[in-house]
Amino acid sequence: MHDTGKVLVGLAVFAGVATGPAWYGLGRGKGQPPELAKPVGGATQCIEPTSVMRARHMEILNQWRDAVVRGDQRIYVASDGQRHRMSLTGTCLRCHAEPAKFCIKCHEYAGVEAFCWDCHQQKPRVVTAFRGAAGGEP
Repeated sequence: MHDTGKVLVGLAVFAGVATGPAWYGLGRGKGQPPELAKPVGGATQCIEPTSVMRARHMEILNQWRDAVVRGDQRIYVASDGQRHRMSLTGTCLRCHAEPAKFCIKCHEYAGVEAFCWDCHQQKPRVVTAFRGAAGGEP
């Protein structure tokens, strides 16, 4: 058995590749989570407790999306029994109005890409009314 050296090198390479992401994550440690902007508009609590929102907000938003788009359900009943409209822009962004100071800041810390803005506008759209019939003046 003269392949012992090759086997040991192979095991070392495998161990490095298999545990590489963990070592990379430990080396990048960013310390404490960022200080996030407090909700605006006088709100004192979210639709669920803070610990639930930190751990499961994306699951909740995905459930909302599916319920609204596929099931035409628009009301969310929270764990405390309160009812909320299922709407990112109408419910979440009503309090967390500046994504750069809240959502994006936390997602950058966690190294996660937020794809909410692929569909949802961050700035209000300008709506213009069109007056008149076909070809008429605005």
